[in-house]
Amino acid sequence: MNKRTVYADNNATTMVAPEVRDEMMPFLTDLYGNPSSMHLFGGQVKKHMDTAREKVAALINADPSEILFTSCGTESDNTAIRSLLSARPDKKHVITTRVEHPAVRNLCQSLTNSGYRVTELSVDKSGQMDLDELREVIDADTALVSIMWANNETGVVFPIEESAELVKSRGLPFHTDAVQAVGKLPIDTKIIPFDLLAISGHKLHAPKGIGALYIRKGTSLSPMLVGGHQESGRRAGTENIPYIVGLGKACEIARKNIDREYREIKKLRDRLEHELIEKALDASVNGDSQNRLPNTTNISFKYIEGESILLLLSEQGIAASSGSACTSGSLEPSHVLRAMGVPFTRVHGSIRFSLSRYNSDDDISYIVEKMLIIEKRLREISPFTDD
Repeated sequence: MNKRTVYADNNATTMVAPEVRDEMMPFLTDLYGNPSSMHLFGGQVKKHMDTAREKVAALINADPSEILFTSCGTESDNTAIRSLLSARPDKKHVITTRVEHPAVRNLCQSLTNSGYRVTELSVDKSGQMDLDELREVIDADTALVSIMWANNETGVVFPIEESAELVKSRGLPFHTDAVQAVGKLPIDTKIIPFDLLAISGHKLHAPKGIGALYIRKGTSLSPMLVGGHQESGRRAGTENIPYIVGLGKACEIARKNIDREYREIKKLRDRLEHELIEKALDASVNGDSQNRLPNTTNISFKYIEGESILLLLSEQGIAASSGSACTSGSLEPSHVLRAMGVPFTRVHGSIRFSLSRYNSDDDISYIVEKMLIIEKRLREISPFTDD
């Protein structure tokens, strides 16, 4: 039985950092007070929640009052978009992209049932959007623009600063799903004029079940959860203190190490990509080679079924993905790769490897070794050729 494991599916979820786990433990034992309570048990917990909010804010150079704790990135995205629409009830046009995460894409598609008109911006063969198209589709009925910071499947990074400046110059609100970007790329709310930004804890080594929403001062917010006064009246429900503390610690670590980790993880990613493309029989990279997350590579193996690759990788203790974890249960090919025009002969054989600080050079060697064996094995039984 294979005892070695290599986790290379960090865009789906990340390991909870040991430091994060240790930071959380007291709030699962002795520090169990409700932060809304006025007694000692509540007061001492609230202080830690306030500190965590400061740490999350510091990672994106925001004010702590601009940080709202949520349960996940999906809740953050939904809260942002629904709030912006609620604030502009006379506008019925929403602009997004064809390659958004389902948290945004499916929400926007559902809005058409309520009379909204949704424009999905196209992407080119590298997965990159066109600012001119964004400029052209904005009209007098546009309510908001929502564009992801970085794509979860390909790692392609969109021109968020230019997009936000364009949208704001038209007097419109701008939301970005930054779930894959936070902790991997420098983000400064003082420089880029977005109004709302979504964060998910389990993408940066905090636990699942905690997220945050950055809300620029002056931006109207309609709570999705109505009840108590928690989160300054912006989200009812007793705060999830252990996970909030964990998210704060994860953001603190990310802020301290982001530049070094960018360089080191990118070096591993580039080596993995280079060796697979050089040694595989027929493989190609999907996505912008320059504007991409440092940890992500999406590689297509022509005429090979991606699900078969994943199963054989898993037998060798290697975890990877054929796309978004939120859609990988579907038999439909990736909507991201289809939007990029990836040929049918390659789209079904696409594998995403996404790395983290816990990966090593030995991991890369192991992935390459096993992947080349798997590719050869599957090509020998594949009924498809170019002949």
